[in-house]
Amino acid sequence: MNNSPPSSRLDLKTLFPFELDDFQLQAIAALEADKSVVVCAPTGSGKTLIGEYAIHRALATGRRVLYTTPLKALSNQKLRDFRNQFGADRVGLLTGDVSVNREAPILVMTTEIFRNMLYGTPIGEVGTSLTGVEAVVLDECHYMNDRQRGTVWEESIIYCPAEVQLVALSATVANSDQLTDWIDRVHGPTELIYSNYRPVPLHFSFCNPKGLFPLLDDTQKQINPRLKIKRSQHRPKGANQRGAPRPEAPPIAFTLSKLREKDMLPAIYFIFSRKGCDQAVTNLGALSLVNDAEAALLKTAIDEFLAKNPDAGRAGQVEALYRGIAAHHAGILPAWKGLVEELFQQGLIKVVFATETLAAGINMPARTTVISSLSKRTDLGHRLLNPSEFLQMAGRAGRRGMDKEGYVVTVQTPFEGAKEASYLATSEPDPLVSQFTPSYGMVLNLLQTHTIAEAKELVERSFGQYLSTLYLRPQQQEIDRCKAELSQLEAQVASVDWKLMAQYEKLQGRLKEESRLLKTLQSQADEMHSGELAIALSFAVAGTLLTLKGEHVRMANPLPSVLVMKIQGSGQFPYLVCLGQNNRWYVSTVSDVVNLRGDIPRIREVDDLVPPSEMPPKPGQSRSGNEQTAAIANRIPNAPGLADDDPEVYAQFQRVKAVEAQMDAHPVSQWGDRSYLLKRQKRIETLRAEVRDRQGKLEQQAQRHWEEFTNLIDILQHFGCLQGLVPTPLGQATASIRGDNELWLGLAIMSGEFAPLDPHHLAAACAALVTEVSRPDSWTRYDISGDVEEALGGLRNIRRQLFQAQRRHQVTLPVWLEDELIGLVEQWALGVEWTELCENTSLDEGDVVRILRRTLDFLSQIPHIPHISKTLQINANRAIQLIDRFPVNEGVE
Repeated sequence: MNNSPPSSRLDLKTLFPFELDDFQLQAIAALEADKSVVVCAPTGSGKTLIGEYAIHRALATGRRVLYTTPLKALSNQKLRDFRNQFGADRVGLLTGDVSVNREAPILVMTTEIFRNMLYGTPIGEVGTSLTGVEAVVLDECHYMNDRQRGTVWEESIIYCPAEVQLVALSATVANSDQLTDWIDRVHGPTELIYSNYRPVPLHFSFCNPKGLFPLLDDTQKQINPRLKIKRSQHRPKGANQRGAPRPEAPPIAFTLSKLREKDMLPAIYFIFSRKGCDQAVTNLGALSLVNDAEAALLKTAIDEFLAKNPDAGRAGQVEALYRGIAAHHAGILPAWKGLVEELFQQGLIKVVFATETLAAGINMPARTTVISSLSKRTDLGHRLLNPSEFLQMAGRAGRRGMDKEGYVVTVQTPFEGAKEASYLATSEPDPLVSQFTPSYGMVLNLLQTHTIAEAKELVERSFGQYLSTLYLRPQQQEIDRCKAELSQLEAQVASVDWKLMAQYEKLQGRLKEESRLLKTLQSQADEMHSGELAIALSFAVAGTLLTLKGEHVRMANPLPSVLVMKIQGSGQFPYLVCLGQNNRWYVSTVSDVVNLRGDIPRIREVDDLVPPSEMPPKPGQSRSGNEQTAAIANRIPNAPGLADDDPEVYAQFQRVKAVEAQMDAHPVSQWGDRSYLLKRQKRIETLRAEVRDRQGKLEQQAQRHWEEFTNLIDILQHFGCLQGLVPTPLGQATASIRGDNELWLGLAIMSGEFAPLDPHHLAAACAALVTEVSRPDSWTRYDISGDVEEALGGLRNIRRQLFQAQRRHQVTLPVWLEDELIGLVEQWALGVEWTELCENTSLDEGDVVRILRRTLDFLSQIPHIPHISKTLQINANRAIQLIDRFPVNEGVE
């Protein structure tokens, strides 16, 4: 392995006194070639080194690097790491409400702050905030998949000036080539550096009540045969859903004992609920996982922390921490979580029970990760983990330079077993999808510095639009194919006079209808005659004239005949012995009689006739007549014509003949294979309809993001934020705000309702606008004061109007107005102690901190909003001072 790319300006051996991996060398070479890079590699493989190299490279030439992360916690962690590595004076931090050493050559920030910096300058130009910046590192770039934050990442890449190198660091994703191609198109030359090499390989295990077993077979591609469910273990044949007990999950203490036996600690034990994490700590009782030396180090560190932060000790967790056991989730105080992270990284904590948020980038590798369940509850119901979620947690196993192997342990549950675990362990990661969604802030900020055409061009550069184009390419190809076939068919039938063809088709339709009517009239006439015939035949006597045609008298045309006699039949009707006009004898049945001529006198001479003796008396029998019968046969008159017999049927018959004559005389009848032409015409019509339909759907899909953008323009114009396409003072104020619904925050803060509020009341009112209550059963014993209630009451009409406008335009941005929990904010601002505050609410400490920090973040924006009153700016600053104290403050020094 080569340790120094020939083009590198820096001595890599000095910077990194160890052997670099191939993918790291490739990335460095690409940076030296002045390309941007997308580095996709597994968690823990050393992607961060490439970001560090970009920093060394910039520092060597007196330039700067912006290092962005998706979360404040990650930004704070990077600040600490870089201070240790590069010196505190060379590193700064920007996280919205915190600004430390912002002119430093290495500036760490959240991706959202970076995006907001770019808003201030026409896209593509280098503004003052990016002066001297050589590269921007986008750490955890796979966060583009995040529903809430994804848009910020796409905007950052689109808006970043082309002369600034992008270093995108991502976990492995299925479509890293598409991500790279997109950045190459919208930003500039970009190279994909892909590696699935893990310096610390993963070993997958499965734990059930019987023990700990390898999950996969020797090939590492299929389930371990020993874990396959045998037929005898299945539900008994014929048993119902409750016919057999579900498999049991092994107790947590049992799983930990197996890990301890096999020297697989320390471990992160993932449990998908806060309550489950806390319960796991409690259930381990007095179990200790540390030796005496570790226990002493733990006691010193924990006691020092508690002496400094007496309110930060978490009930039920302090004693467990002394024994090397901890919980880590969003409900815990950030300061306490920070202590847990620090002690875990030192190897003093042996098991951390954590929700999956810990897997989202915090640098806390372990020897083992235990995934307690392979499914989780989501907004869309209960579902199996997807491969990327599983790999994100699994990737925390294995500490580079400390472990030869990382262990991933999946656990039997009543609902999932080794089959599901092996599926996830052998699956490829999911592809990145675009979460790009225009917001009010995006619309206003773009329109402040760009024309509508430029804004549209920027929106159409999104990763979402890029993926749509790829997805829609087969649709466009199909449209092109349909159009080509259409042109070919239209050329083939170009000489056809379609007006004549239409006339002929019309005649065909008329003939069909006239023929149908003739058949109906004939059927009705036959039905009527058959009823009359049955009665007439019962009274018919020898010599009566009949017309025969039927099953037993097979003739092309009805045969005029005379009834000679009736003989006994097999049923209730007699057989009829008749003499036909053709001088033949027939034995027929009543059903063979087509007509009976009661209006003509009978032929008496038949009285003397005797049928041939050799003719059996069975229907269908026939014999020739003699000279005597011939004389009588000659006297039988012809059958009456249709005109005489049934004038209505005859008239309709004439109409059918007339239409047939018209068709025979029509020019189209001479054209030959008309069905060929008609098939072509039908295919042409089908293709035209298909092209119209596909084109409509294609345009609708291709314009989806722009439609969302223009819908937001309509709403902003309705509320007076835009005059035409120019932001008004209200629009300029709204553009300066960051939040989930900038328009709502702008309308509220500019309404004048908050102007008379004291600082502690202002804090509570602001909290109402940014607090999302995820659990309906949350409560606090603190009521809000009348002043706050009155201010919020004045916003309800605006809120209702905004809801209605958003519904009309199918916009789903939240419009929060929480008035139950914000009493906590008011009391905290009034100086209530932390322990007392938490005793008066059902919320976890971490949730209370989150509400207060979101409030603080919004309050910190108010002094910078243009066109706002001086009083409101002063009160916002005073409110910040009241709220920003331990444990709410970030603790960045």
